[in-house]
Amino acid sequence: MRALRTALKVSLRDMQTLTGLDRGHLSRLERGLVGASPDTIRRYANALEVPTASITHDR
Repeated sequence: MRALRTALKVSLRDMQTLTGLDRGHLSRLERGLVGASPDTIRRYANALEVPTASITHDR
C-alpha cells in the first residue's frame, strides 16, 4: 500500500484528508501492523483513484 501511495506522490497527510482515517492508523496499516476492513480498503483505493484490486492484489 505504501509503495503505491508513494509512487503516486501522495503523502500520508494527504491520505488522512482524502480518506478521513487517522494518520497513525494509516501508517500502521501500511506497515502491516493492523488489518484493513473492506471499507478501509475501499476508501484507500478511492483516495488514490485506483481499483480496489490494486490494493488487495486481487486479479
